[in-house]
Amino acid sequence: MAGLTDTEIKRAKAAEKAYSMGDGGGLYLWVKPTGGKLWRWSYRFDGKEKLMSLGKYPDVPLALARERHAEARKLLATGVDPMAQRKAEKTAEKISVENSFQSVTTQWLEHWQEGKSPRHVDSVRRRMASDILPCLGARPIAEIEAPELVAMANAIQDRGARDIAKRALETAGQVFRYGIAHGYAKRNPATEIRPSDILKSSPKINYARIDAKELPTLLRRIEVYQGKQVTRLAMKLMSMTFVRTTELIEAKWGEFDLENARWDIPTERMKMRTPHIVPLARQALEVLEMLREFTGSNEWLFPGDLNPAHPMSNNTILAALKRMGYKGRMTGHGFRGLASTILHEQGYAHDHIELQLAHAPRNAVSAAYNHALYLEPRARMMQDWADFLERTQRGGKVLPFRGTAA
Repeated sequence: MAGLTDTEIKRAKAAEKAYSMGDGGGLYLWVKPTGGKLWRWSYRFDGKEKLMSLGKYPDVPLALARERHAEARKLLATGVDPMAQRKAEKTAEKISVENSFQSVTTQWLEHWQEGKSPRHVDSVRRRMASDILPCLGARPIAEIEAPELVAMANAIQDRGARDIAKRALETAGQVFRYGIAHGYAKRNPATEIRPSDILKSSPKINYARIDAKELPTLLRRIEVYQGKQVTRLAMKLMSMTFVRTTELIEAKWGEFDLENARWDIPTERMKMRTPHIVPLARQALEVLEMLREFTGSNEWLFPGDLNPAHPMSNNTILAALKRMGYKGRMTGHGFRGLASTILHEQGYAHDHIELQLAHAPRNAVSAAYNHALYLEPRARMMQDWADFLERTQRGGKVLPFRGTAA
């Protein structure tokens, strides 16, 4: 759709009822019956429709409206609600006293982030900007009471983000502890409540997965997937390596040693907080060679569509499976369960399977040794697994392994 022009906007006349003039990407000009013209942007965040005002025309001309729209879309692509961010920024502008929660938070972040991974620091900063500071930022930290924390947590929970609400309470409590240590507050109201006092219990997650007998059909549908090729290759690589979804989508080209057929996932990206080696089968190397044609110039194997400076969303694979008819029946995580079940049934050593799934218990002393333990038999197992997937996809049925159990 062609965008608006200055001439069209100037000629737009008031009508009996308000009406909109679209410019693309959810940006539109709202013409009121009184003749006033407002820039608005309609978008979705956390599954909810939201409407953001970008200014009044002609105070905000077309070029400036598009610039503000582009900036807001970039922010949304990083997982931050633009309206919440703007509210937090306005709150920060009003802050003048040094003992406000916002001011203490800034100091705490500077102190706390030492030694933390950039990814973790960015996650906490975004959680602060979206969920905590809009509620507490302008308040003097010494005057904040437990009911205010309860209101904050309930507001987050009400949008279906129970785990984020729990983390927000924990993070706020850390800020209060810092404030007490530096004389800004005398008590920590976060310690006066427990998440279980106000938050609904979190049900155990059972990752949906198909039965093994349905695997041939799924593999064929992945092979002919009509969506983006990068998404198709992501599903293929996940099926061959059965890593966690986050470990896959946040993979960087620098982690791969294609000459030695291995993928070294660093400590900070692993759930177990220890390094992990994924031996790469011949078929996995072929997928990576194809993927290089699409994303080889980027840091990420799977860059995001809206913002290539960040990895693809963790919902991308789930959405692709949904389009293929597997809604509620299969997830990216489901490949891990399928691999574990089938490999155990074929007689592969339990220790080898658990290590490859990064399930094995580890500690700081043994981590450097364990992550490379049984590497040769694990490499043979991974090649057998990839061969099995290839035969299953081509043959249309689940066939016994031709290899020998590790």
